[in-house]
Amino acid sequence: MKKLVSLAVLSALVTGCMNGSSSDYAGYGYDGMEEEQLTTNTDTYLMAAAPKYYVGNAYRIEDVQYIPVEDLTYNQTGVAGIIPTELDGSKTSDGEVFDSNQLVATSKTLPLPSIVRVTNLDNGNAVVVRVNNRGPFVNTRIMDLSKAAAQQIGLMNTAKVQVQVLAPESLTVKRATLGEPEKTVTETETQTASVENTPAQPVTSQSGEYSVQIAAVYSEDNANALAKEMATYGNAVVVREADMYKVRFNNLDAQNARRIIDALRSDKGMAPGLLKNGRWVNADSI
Repeated sequence: MKKLVSLAVLSALVTGCMNGSSSDYAGYGYDGMEEEQLTTNTDTYLMAAAPKYYVGNAYRIEDVQYIPVEDLTYNQTGVAGIIPTELDGSKTSDGEVFDSNQLVATSKTLPLPSIVRVTNLDNGNAVVVRVNNRGPFVNTRIMDLSKAAAQQIGLMNTAKVQVQVLAPESLTVKRATLGEPEKTVTETETQTASVENTPAQPVTSQSGEYSVQIAAVYSEDNANALAKEMATYGNAVVVREADMYKVRFNNLDAQNARRIIDALRSDKGMAPGLLKNGRWVNADSI
């Protein structure tokens, strides 16, 4: 059985007090179990097995209750911040060693580790990160990102973000952590998935106030290739802003924008951004 975090330890974390371990800092914490270290190594680390798979039970901090749960449909918006680099070398809730140069994040309720896509709603930039620690225990934020992840989406302090669990990747890293074999997909499941993931019909509307952005990259060639790949869903265009190339579906009405967002989430595992008259809005606001 997994060892639970005591309310006393959690309270100490909130108040910034140390409980005798150098890996406890204000607003973050692990469950106190000593685990082997996980060696970090660039992109390989993102999908590597963790020392343990950790969900935990419901807990309360400063009269706020948090209920960890396995939710592969998790798709929430809220404020994100940055994990202090002073935490480098500390133990995370799933037994890893925190490294601010890796693409990692914290969550109050998601299973650890989980793989999620985080989109900065101020600029549409997105990054895929590994959630491996509990926190931040600040009710105004739903997630904190490592320095490396924050830099990739242009997060300087705090910003409103969209956080979407990538279900296949999260299941893969869970099975790797638990030492389970990859699930064999049956013919029936394959047929069902084929029906459910039928691409949306191309959108022809050219007079709407919405734009759906699916990527922001530095390579024009990559942007053009992605736009071409997205032809199934509509007329994707490449828009250059500063030194980045952004792939978007423009001039959409609300119905067609919703259809593209849902299709890209289902078919491609993407977390598209949404603009209304050129301003970023919540992708689930329509």
